Amino acid sequence: MSAELDVYQRQRFGQRLGFGHRAGLLVVDFVNSFNDPALFGGGNIGPAIERSVALLEACRQMKLPIAFTRLVFEGDGSDHNLFVRKVPKLAVLTEDAPESFVVGELAPVPGEFVLRKRLPSAFFGTELGAHFTAKGVDTLVIIGCTTSGCVRASVLDAMSSGFRPIVVTDCVGDRALAPHEANLFDLGQKYADLMERDAVIAALAAMARERVA
Repeated sequence: MSAELDVYQRQRFGQRLGFGHRAGLLVVDFVNSFNDPALFGGGNIGPAIERSVALLEACRQMKLPIAFTRLVFEGDGSDHNLFVRKVPKLAVLTEDAPESFVVGELAPVPGEFVLRKRLPSAFFGTELGAHFTAKGVDTLVIIGCTTSGCVRASVLDAMSSGFRPIVVTDCVGDRALAPHEANLFDLGQKYADLMERDAVIAALAAMARERVA
């Protein structure tokens, strides 16, 4: 990887975006089906969920805006799209299906935004950008799965929408480690800052202290 990294460094990729004035937390598709290897899970998704519990609690204590996404389709197939055509089993993720619910460890509480989506990006065709903008958010801490799929798509659209994406490397997961690692590298070079959970919590705490001071 060192030779490849040298190319990016010479071309001045990988610059830091940093935190802005106010952060929000985006939890991408940490739902039961993606925590089940028999459906859409596997790899390091389970450990990523476990690592996310403390981060979610810290964000709640700091009263940051929090949004969760769920992939949800109509049971009658009326809204099926090319995503479902490519991955037909996604059709099981209907509104009332337990497989589509956020995992119990990270279950939303009243006042937290739960967004239904039908495509990989949390932003495409949704009100997510407007929701965070209305709350004064300019930085998005992003966790979830899969790193190579819905997390990646959401990071790209977050940056394209003017938000600073911070990908929490130990709180995102994929059903296979090779795409997870490759996509983290690419996201860090082009589209987002990469940080581990404890460093993110410390940075968010510092921002909270600055607001109080």
